[in-house]
Amino acid sequence: MEQETFRIFLGVMSIIALFVFIALYFIKAGYGMFRTASWGFSINNKLAWILMEAPVFIVMVILWWNSDRYHLLVPLIFFLLFQLHYFQRAFIFPLLLKGKGRMPLAIMLMGVVFNLLNGFMQGEWLFYLAPATLYTPAWLMTPQFIIGVLLFFTGMAINWYSDYIIRHLRKPGDTRHYLPSRGMYRYVTSANYFGEIVEWTGWAILTWSLSGLVFLWWTVANLVPRANAIWHHYKEEFGDEVGDRKRVFPFLY
Repeated sequence: MEQETFRIFLGVMSIIALFVFIALYFIKAGYGMFRTASWGFSINNKLAWILMEAPVFIVMVILWWNSDRYHLLVPLIFFLLFQLHYFQRAFIFPLLLKGKGRMPLAIMLMGVVFNLLNGFMQGEWLFYLAPATLYTPAWLMTPQFIIGVLLFFTGMAINWYSDYIIRHLRKPGDTRHYLPSRGMYRYVTSANYFGEIVEWTGWAILTWSLSGLVFLWWTVANLVPRANAIWHHYKEEFGDEVGDRKRVFPFLY
């Protein structure tokens, strides 16, 4: 792909993300607590997560392995960081889910399409289009890489721990609803989303790339409106217990 064509692709992806951001303030994505029959046929939640997240893992493997840069240190580190997230998300996270939840097939398929496009967006830049002189071993000593890696792992830790808290809100056999209050849930009602946004902020910085920035924008466009819906849901269900907790960004929103 030519550089100019790739920039147009990134621009189109950014514009689509804007429409998604706006739409999700009016339409609740129908998975998790917001799943309804109106979203149509649904499948097992664990299977849906695997089928939805595995494509980006596979796409990155193919793009990395078939590039001339697969043996270079910095592209390899980028590859391993990205794959660490998606290995957990595609092959570990789904198996940890409790209950017999289901996900609408439509939601899963939309996730598959985005993940395929995002895998291409990240891999095409890192392994094919980035200037050959950009990601040399010296890149590992740059402020962008150091700050980005710190944010990446901080966000990952917040995200994983927040998911752990959610999974352990109930004891076996308990069907009541609870308001999470440990970890970053002391400050926001969607701490797992906050962690993921921090993680991909780190990715955008450590790669210092427009493709990373567009991915971050997509993460915000998808998760911030959903965090808003979750905050309102908790407000309706738990009232004053929510307190002054924000939606997704501590002390801000």
